[in-house]
Amino acid sequence: MNTPPRPLLKSITTTPTGPADAPQPVDAPAVGEPKGVAEGVPTAVLSDPQTGDGPYPIGWLTICAPRGATPTATSKCLCGRDRSAVGHPRVLALIADHEAHRDLCPLRTPQEGRAAA
Repeated sequence: MNTPPRPLLKSITTTPTGPADAPQPVDAPAVGEPKGVAEGVPTAVLSDPQTGDGPYPIGWLTICAPRGATPTATSKCLCGRDRSAVGHPRVLALIADHEAHRDLCPLRTPQEGRAAA
């Protein structure tokens, strides 16, 4: 008595011989606004420039004096001044120098006004 052959449990798939990827479109230049943008709405965030019609900060004096530690200070100005000090006597001197710089800063006192006076 012969038993019939057992069927194969796994099937072998054939590998495709044709192209695997779909054809890609030719690069074309984009025209118009991006989709979903309302008319008149800018797509990029623009900076908010100062109009110069009011007071704005020019110089900064930063002092750090924690209890029991050495004090530090920095004096910065938009004219390019950037100074720092470490230690109690030097911080006090930098504070006085920063106050004196307010009267001498070329951004606070235009050069035309000095020549006319």
